[in-house]
Order: sequence, then structure tokens, then C-alpha cells
Amino acid sequence: MSKTDISLSLGALQQAYRDGSLTPLQVVEQVVTAIGDDPHTAWIHRIDAATLRARAQALMDRGPDGLPLWGVPFAIKDNIDLAGVPTTAACPAYAYTPTASAFVVQRLLDAGAIAIGKTNLDQFATGLNGTRSPYGACRNSFNPDYVSGGSSAGSAVSVALGHVSFSLGTDTAGSGRVPAGFNNLVGLKPSLGLLSTSGVVPACRSLDAVSIFALTADDAQQVFAVAHGYDAQDAYARPAQPHGHDFGRAARPRLGVPRADQLQFLGDNGYAQCFEEARAQAQALGAELVEIDFEPFFETARLLYEGPWVAERYQAIRAFIDAQPDAVFPVTREITLGGAKPLAADAFAAQYRLRALAKRCAAVWASIDCMLLPTSPTIHRIATMLAEPIARNSDFGIYTNFVNLLDYAAIAVPSGFRADGLPFGVTLVAPAHQDQPLLHLAQRWQQSLQGRAATLGATGHASVPFEAVNAVPSGQIQVAVCGAHLQGQPLNPQLTSRGGRLVQRTTTAPEYRLYALSDGKRPGLVRVAEGGAAIEVEVWELPGAHFGSFVDGIPAPLGIGRTLLADGSSVAGFICEPSGLDGARDITAFGGWRAYKTQ
Repeated sequence: MSKTDISLSLGALQQAYRDGSLTPLQVVEQVVTAIGDDPHTAWIHRIDAATLRARAQALMDRGPDGLPLWGVPFAIKDNIDLAGVPTTAACPAYAYTPTASAFVVQRLLDAGAIAIGKTNLDQFATGLNGTRSPYGACRNSFNPDYVSGGSSAGSAVSVALGHVSFSLGTDTAGSGRVPAGFNNLVGLKPSLGLLSTSGVVPACRSLDAVSIFALTADDAQQVFAVAHGYDAQDAYARPAQPHGHDFGRAARPRLGVPRADQLQFLGDNGYAQCFEEARAQAQALGAELVEIDFEPFFETARLLYEGPWVAERYQAIRAFIDAQPDAVFPVTREITLGGAKPLAADAFAAQYRLRALAKRCAAVWASIDCMLLPTSPTIHRIATMLAEPIARNSDFGIYTNFVNLLDYAAIAVPSGFRADGLPFGVTLVAPAHQDQPLLHLAQRWQQSLQGRAATLGATGHASVPFEAVNAVPSGQIQVAVCGAHLQGQPLNPQLTSRGGRLVQRTTTAPEYRLYALSDGKRPGLVRVAEGGAAIEVEVWELPGAHFGSFVDGIPAPLGIGRTLLADGSSVAGFICEPSGLDGARDITAFGGWRAYKTQ
């Protein structure tokens, strides 16, 4: 088989497994053939073919039941441990062979995935370009004269070329997003601590996140659902929190974009045009674009190259680089040893500055649900990068560096191509624990892509959608209201003061009668066996922590039961005790409380 024979997207692969047209053993053979002699320098270590065949056969003997990633090939950035395989962090002199796999890798293996090998990276994950490796510069999957992006270079390129279905990278300043943008991929940078960093060579341990590269947002969703989990041995791990309002599924999400005068593309008119097209695409999805002051985020991004975080990179490999400085890639050595110079006082000053900037940045979330940003302002040729390795690398972090410093979640998604055929991507950014809404919005975004932008990576394949599971519960409860709690009505503040958000305006199924109660202030909604009608309702979301107090404040004869909606779904909703209908007026013919009140 050639790499173009089948798609390795999870939807296509799992369908092929279900209908028997493909087996894990055949997929392994395709992977070995597709990688070949690795002209893009994506790989550092590949598992030998015999071992891969044995793994595939063992999975076939066992069967797919209970293994959500059964037979799915994946790659691992070579700063993440895989038992029995050297971890080099792209520095041969540093290499060690772990006896156990990283926590997150083991979860994927336990789910039936097949580890193909370890991928190339900017040494010690220091860089956003993919050229800082003694194993060779990793080359862009669309044009090998251009950078792949980094530091998770090979992890991105291996997915884009169809070598594997997904891969693991790491993201400290954009390393899980910039390569995704440069290779037409999805790149999920989860909230800090949701994916364990046990068994990961640190870059800046307080900022590091394990990231996921995938061909589609659906694929990233499924991998995230398997990979995430609380690791008690990871000092930076934290349990997932309810994400609240799911703006990813809202009819009109509010997307923050930088003011036009603040957008930076460094002279790349092609990327500037692509972002204008992305803005139009967002509006076509129903989003409201809200211009925001992006200067505090730019300022935060620049902090990454100051005292404490450069010093943290030095601390991560301090013993090694002090003992063997000549074993470190020259640019990496220069940057890392610079971290030995700042004083402790410098670290405190930078932390104070970050705290002040974080307050300014936090204010923006009152008016938006998430941000829509270019993933990178431009892309460079490898020759350009090598000529100015530090300055040109910094170009790529303009829209990414602040995310980790401010403890945000982000997902990079494809968004079209420049005229010369190089991909352009955008990134959706939201506060911590908003991973699920980001994934949902990314799914909608990718489903709306047309033409060449809808292809997967550099494979030429189109996506095959599947129903992905939710990895994290929302913590929200939906309630249908039909009277004084409707938007603009007197009791609506009982919802908004508890953080309620309007989800949709709709009607009930045609199985209800509506009555004006004897006090004239409230309606009673009653489900009937016959003679019913569709009644206007609004569905609101409330944080679960506040739902109890809301219900407790509802006076008799009203209460909360279940309301059947026009689309066949049911949510919590107001019901009326039969005794409450004494002296009530049937107002069903008006179709809703608003129409009745305005008669």
C-alpha cells in the first residue's frame, strides 16, 4: 500500500476496522512503507517492523472490545518516555532508556494504540521552528524548503504526511500549535495539568503541557478523552473542572479578535488575507466578532523571554549543560545558558509584572467567550531561519507565548492556504478548563471548511466524521422557562445573577397547554394527552452549584420537572401542580407568555 491508499483519520480507520476492509496488521505495513527513508527528517527512532507486527497481531488476537484506540498508530515526541526506547530530547549525549512509559503514553497504549516511534524536535523543546536538532532540520510537509514549526516538529509532520493517526507533542510557548498551523493540522494545547507530564523531559515545568496533534478536531477529541486523567504523582496535575457555558455549541459564540491596528503579520500579505477570510468564516458560523485590546497579551508574550522562564529552562537541564555544554546544540546552548544570569530579584519582578498583566487580560473575558487569532503571523524558509535563528524564531510566538503564562487552553485549527500552497491556521483560545467548548467549536470550524482547506494534513484525504465523546462534563444544567423568567421579564435576573446564559429560543413539543394563573403574574405549563400545542420557551444554562438555590426560590404551585422540546429532547423545566389551575385562564391560543402579555 502507498500512503494515499487509506486515510488514517480515526473516523476512516475505525470504520475500515468495523467493516473488515482493513486490519491493524495491514495498517502497520502501510505505516512502515509510508515512512520509508524519512526524507522530511520527522523521526529519531522507529520501532522495528517485526515488533510493530507483533503488537498488531496481539491486538487482533485480543479484539477491539473495550479498547477505544484499537489498532490506531501514533507518534511520540522524543522528550516523552516510551518504555524500552531511548529518550534523547534531540541530544544524543543526554539520552537515557526509561523502563516505564510516561503516564499519558501508557493510557494510550492501554487503550489499544500502537506506538510507532519517537519524533524529531528542537533540542530540549527550545524553539518554535524545528531546525534546532542534531538529527537534522525537520521539513514542512507541504514544502520542504520551509520550516515545519517546532519544537514538536516531527510530531506534526508525521501526522500531516499520513505516517500516523495522531501524535503527542509538548507545548510551553506554542510548540503544540505553531507546527499544527504550518502543516494543516489540529493542535490541542490542553489546560495545564489535565494531561500528565510525568515521564516528560521538562522545558519550563511550570508552563509545560502535553499536546495532541490530529488530522481533525474529532480525532483530537477522542484522543483527549482517553489521554486525560488525574496523575497523583505529577506535582502540576489537577483534576478537570466543569467547563461551564459551552460556547462551542452556542448559536452565536462571542469571539474576540485583536483590533485591526494591532494585528501583526510581519509583511506577510498572504497570511493577512487568510485571516480576513477566517473572520468571514467565523461570522458565517454565526459568531459575533468582538474587537479587543490585545496589547496586554502582546506584553505578556514578551515576558516569556525574561528572567524566571529562561532560568527555568536552564534549571531543567542544569546539571547536564553545566557538565557538557559542548554537547548542546549551539543556539540551544546560547539561550539556555542565558538563564543562569538572572537574579532571584529579577524572577520576582517578572512575576509581579505577570500578575499585573494577568489582571488586565482577565477583564477581556467579560465580553467574549474565546479568542480567534492567527496561529502565527508568518512562516519562514529554513535558510532564513538558520541565518537569524533567534529573531526569526521569536516571530512565531507573537500569538502563542501568552497562553501558557496566563494558564489558558487553546486549539489550533486549519483555515486555508496562501497563494503559494502553504497552510494557514487559526487558534481558538479560552481560559483554563474550557478545553471541551474549544474542541466543540473547532469541530464546527473544521466541518465548515470547503475545498482544499477541508483536506487532512498533507494527505489529500477528506475527513470522515464520527460521534466523539465528551471528555469533561460541563457542570451546567439546562432549564426551560416559559413565563416571568424569560429574557426581559421581571424574574429573569434570578437566572442572570446566578451566571445563567441563554442557550436557545424554541418551543415545546405540541403536547402542552398554557394557563395564566389566578395571580396574573405567572403562567402554568401543563402537559396533556391530547389537544396540546407548541408553547414558546427559552432554554437557559445554569451552573450546577447554583441550580439548587434557583429551584428553592420557586413558589408553589410551580416546580421543576421535565419539559419536552420541539426537537424531541427534554430538559428541566417548569411544571404546575393541578391545584394551581383553580381560577386560571387557558391562554394556549396565544402560543406563549410574551404574546399573552402584549395583547
